[in-house]
Amino acid sequence: MDNETDNHSAGSPTSRPDDPAPQNHAVVLGAGLAGLLAARVLATKFARVTLVERDELPEAGPAFRPGVPQSRHVHVLWSRGLELMEQLLPGITGKLVAAGAAVLESPRDFLWLSPAGWFGAVPGAEVLLAGREVIDWTVRQEVLRDGRIRVRAGSAATGLVAGADGDGGSVTGVRLREGEPLTARLVVDATGRTSKASDWLAALGYEVPEASRCDSRLAYSSRSFAAPKDPGRRWRGVYVQGRPDSPRGGVLVPLDGDRWLVTLLGYGSGHAPPTKDEEFLDFARTLRSPVLYDAIRDAEPLSPATGFRATANERHHYERVERWPAGFIVLGDAACRFNPVYGHGMTVAALAADALAAAIRDLGPAEIPGAARRLQRRTAAAAEVAWQIATSEDQRYPGTEGPPPDRATRILQKYMSRVMAGATADPGISAPFFGVLSLSAPPNTLLSPGTVVRVLSKWRLPTAPETTAYPSHHGPPGA
Repeated sequence: MDNETDNHSAGSPTSRPDDPAPQNHAVVLGAGLAGLLAARVLATKFARVTLVERDELPEAGPAFRPGVPQSRHVHVLWSRGLELMEQLLPGITGKLVAAGAAVLESPRDFLWLSPAGWFGAVPGAEVLLAGREVIDWTVRQEVLRDGRIRVRAGSAATGLVAGADGDGGSVTGVRLREGEPLTARLVVDATGRTSKASDWLAALGYEVPEASRCDSRLAYSSRSFAAPKDPGRRWRGVYVQGRPDSPRGGVLVPLDGDRWLVTLLGYGSGHAPPTKDEEFLDFARTLRSPVLYDAIRDAEPLSPATGFRATANERHHYERVERWPAGFIVLGDAACRFNPVYGHGMTVAALAADALAAAIRDLGPAEIPGAARRLQRRTAAAAEVAWQIATSEDQRYPGTEGPPPDRATRILQKYMSRVMAGATADPGISAPFFGVLSLSAPPNTLLSPGTVVRVLSKWRLPTAPETTAYPSHHGPPGA
C-alpha cells in the first residue's frame, strides 16, 4: 500500500493539486524520532516536507511497529534532549506527561547501583521515561500539526534520483518501491539501522565511507509488570549496572497505567538474559544486588519476555568522504547508532535536529542543497560525545569486538572510574558527571582543574568486598 495522508485526517488519501514545485520540497525518509524532528526543522524553510515511512503508522494511538523493534525495551530521554525537543515543539513535555511519561530526577528518584557502589541523594539530571510507542506517537501528532508536513506511510525508498546532469553531482529525489519517483530539492535519510545510504551513494559513483564498530555483545530482555501498591515506596525506578567482573544488570522504570517496564541485560557469551518467561526471574536473581529481583518477584507479569540483540555501536563516516552530492543528508541511527544502555539515541536525534536548524537558519531553500556536505558534518558532530562515552565504556568488557582501547583511552577509563566513585557521594563531582552523561555539558567539564583535583585527591575505587545492602536514603522495596 502506498498511502499519502493528510496531517489532520491520518489514513485518508489526499490530492493536493496546489502542491509547490519540487524546488520547494524536502523529503525525509523515516518517520522515527530523528526523521520527525528533522521534518519539523525543514518545514521552517520548505513549503512542503514529505515523510516517507516504510511501516504503516498506527492511527488510533501508540502501538508497536516493525521499524522500531527496540521499542519494547526501556527508553530514556535525557534532559538535554527534552530541552531541545521543547524548543522545537513548545509544550511537548506537558503532552508527553499527559500521555503517561514521567519526568524524574536521576539518580535521586532511583535505587542505582553503579560499578563503584550505590548512588546517594546527590544532584544529577532530569530524565523523561516513557514507552517508545508513546514518545513517537506524541511527537508525531505534534509535528503533523504543521500543515506543511505530510506522511507517506507504507512506502519504502529504493534509491536516490541523480540530478539532470546524470553525473551524480546532486540528488533530486528518491525512487520508491511502488509508483513514480518523488522529486525534491533535499532528501534526508533517517531510516535508522536499515539505511541503505552507502549502497545508494555507491550506485551514484561515490566512495563507500569507512565505518567504525564497537560491539560489547550486550543483549536485552524486557517484560512489563503491574506495579504493586506500596504507599511507603520511596523510589520510582531501579538500575543495577553491570561491570566487567559482573556483566549482568537490569533497569526498572515506571510506565503509564501503574505499570513497570523491566529490562534485563548481559554482556558477552553466557550472559544474555532469557526470553522465556519462566527464566526471567531466575536471571534477575543473579544480579549484583537483589534489589530488582525483590521488587518484581511478587509482581504480576503483564507481557511476555522479549529479546533484543542489535546493540553494537556503529558509525558510518559520511562526514569524511571527499565528494558529497548536493541535496542529500544522512541523520540519526542511519549515520551513527549507539549501545542503547547509555540512553543517548533519542537525545542525539534532538541534538542533530538542533544542529541542522542552526546550520540552515540563514539559508534559503535554494541554498540548502549546495550546503549538504557542511550540513552532514555539522549533524555528525552532534553524535561525537555520545560515541566517545559508549565506545570507551564498552571497551572495558572482555570480548568486545572492535579496536582495543588505546593508551589515552585506558588512562581516561581509569580516571572515569574514580569520577564514578566520587559521583555516587560527592555533589561537587556528581553535578558535572551528570551534565556530561545527559549531553548537557562538554566532556572537558570533568577535566577542569578543580574537578580533577577533587577526583584525584579524594576518590579511589572501592577495594573492600562489595555490599549489596540497600542504600540508606531509599531503603529496600516496601520499606
